[in-house]
Amino acid sequence: MASPRTFTFLCGLLAANLVGATLSPPAVLSLGPEVIKQRLTQKLKDHDAINTLRQLPLLSAMKKESAGGIFSSLVRSILKHIIRLKVTSASILQLQVQPLHDGRELMINVPLDMVAGFNTPLVKTIVELHMEVEAQAIIHVETSERDHSRLVLSDCSSTHGRLRISLLHKHSFLLNSLADKVISLLVPALPKLVKSELCPVIKAAFEDMREDLLNLTMVPVSLNSDHLEFDFMSPAIDHNVVHLILGAKLVDSEGKVTKLFNDSVDSLNLPSLYHSPFSLTMRKDMVNAAVAALLPPEEIIVLLDYVLPETARRLKSSIKVISEKAANQLGRTQIVKILTQETPELLVDQGNAKVAQLIMLEVFATSEAYRPFFTLGIEATSEAQFYSRGDLLMLNFNKISSDQIHLMNSAIGLFNPELLKDFTTKILASVLLPNENGKLRTGISVSMVKALGFEAASWSLTEDALVVTPASSNLSFPLSQ
Repeated sequence: MASPRTFTFLCGLLAANLVGATLSPPAVLSLGPEVIKQRLTQKLKDHDAINTLRQLPLLSAMKKESAGGIFSSLVRSILKHIIRLKVTSASILQLQVQPLHDGRELMINVPLDMVAGFNTPLVKTIVELHMEVEAQAIIHVETSERDHSRLVLSDCSSTHGRLRISLLHKHSFLLNSLADKVISLLVPALPKLVKSELCPVIKAAFEDMREDLLNLTMVPVSLNSDHLEFDFMSPAIDHNVVHLILGAKLVDSEGKVTKLFNDSVDSLNLPSLYHSPFSLTMRKDMVNAAVAALLPPEEIIVLLDYVLPETARRLKSSIKVISEKAANQLGRTQIVKILTQETPELLVDQGNAKVAQLIMLEVFATSEAYRPFFTLGIEATSEAQFYSRGDLLMLNFNKISSDQIHLMNSAIGLFNPELLKDFTTKILASVLLPNENGKLRTGISVSMVKALGFEAASWSLTEDALVVTPASSNLSFPLSQ
C-alpha cells in the first residue's frame, strides 16, 4: 500500500492546477426587475390593495382639503350637491422598476387606474370620473449600527405630475360644470389619499416580499444524506438588479457543519443578468463540494476474471512483460481495488467542463492475497456534462483518461506504469464511471427556481462559477377589480 505521505504529495501536484485564488461570495441570488415586479404585484394582491382603493374616502378628503380656506363656503355649497362619491372600479397596472441615477437605489412606480362615481339630487344619472394617479417609492439598502444590512422601501408618495382626472361621459351643461368643480377639489386631495391609504399597504407588501425572498434562499439543497444550506449575508443594488449575497455551509445527516463557504465580500464581483429574470451564481468550490457529497470516497473491489475477463487477460499480458513469474501467479480470483480517496475537482476551460480525480488502483493476485502486486496513483480526467431536468441540475461523466500514472508501491519490481495505461483506462471506464454516474443520477434540486415561478432551469459554467437561470420567462398581469 502507498504511504500517506506519498499520496499527499501526489494530491499536491494536482491541486496546484485545480485551486483558484480569487475571493468572492459563495453564492449570489440576482433578481431582475421582472421578478421584483411580479413578486410585489402578487403581494399587493395578497394585501387586498384593490379593496383599499375602492374604499378611498374621496368625499371626506375633499372636505378636509377645503376646510378653513377662503373658498370654504363655496366648496360647501358645491359638496352639498354630492350625495355620494365612491370608487366603483380600480386597477393596479403593470409596475415599473427603474434605477435611480446613482445605480444604488430603485424607483418603484405603481400606476393606478380608477373610476369614481357620484350622485346628485338634481338628476338620477351617476356621474363617472376617470382617475389616473401613480404611487412612487424607493428601494434601497439600509445598514444598521450593528452593520446589518437589509432592503427597505421608503419615501412612498404620489405626485401631481402623474395625476389625471377627467369626466368619463359628457352630460348636461349643469352636470359637466359640477363635475369640473369636483375634479378641481380631487386634484389636491387624491395624491394625499394615496399616500395615507395605499402607501402603508405597499410598504407591508414589500416587507412580505422581502421575507419571502429571504426564506426561499434558506431552503436546503439535498445531497444524498448531506445538504447544502444558504445563509443571507447582505443585499446590494446594482442599477436595476437586486443581489442577495449568500453564505453557504455543508451539513451532514446529523446536522453537523462539515464545511463553511462564508467569505469576505471586500472584493465582491456581482454577476450580470443579461436580460434573464434572475440568476443564482454558485462559486466553483461549492459545486465541487456538492459533487463530493454525492460521490464520497469509497473502495470498489472487482473480481476481474469474472466481471471483465477480457480486461483480465489484457492485464496478465501487460504484467508478463514486467515479470513472467508475477503473471503466472494471477489466479481466477484476482482482485482489483479502486480507491477514490480524494473528491473530484471541476475544471472549466472556454466553456468545456472536465472533472479531475485522484485514484488509487491496486492489483492482488488472488482474493486471499494480503499484499498487492503493485499500487498505482492515477491522475484521471473525465468530460463533465451538465444538463437540466426541470429544476434539477444533472451531471454525468463521459469518457475517462489516465493522464498521469505513478507507481507508488510494487512487489514485482520497478517498472514503467505507462505500460498499464490501456488497462487502467479500460477498468476505470468499465467500473468507476458507471458507479459514479449511478450516484449522480438523482441530480441536485434547486427549489428556488420553481419558488420564483419558473418550471425549468438552465445552467452555464464559467471558470469560477456555475450559474443557474430560468429556461423560460413567465408573465405578470395587472390587478383589477
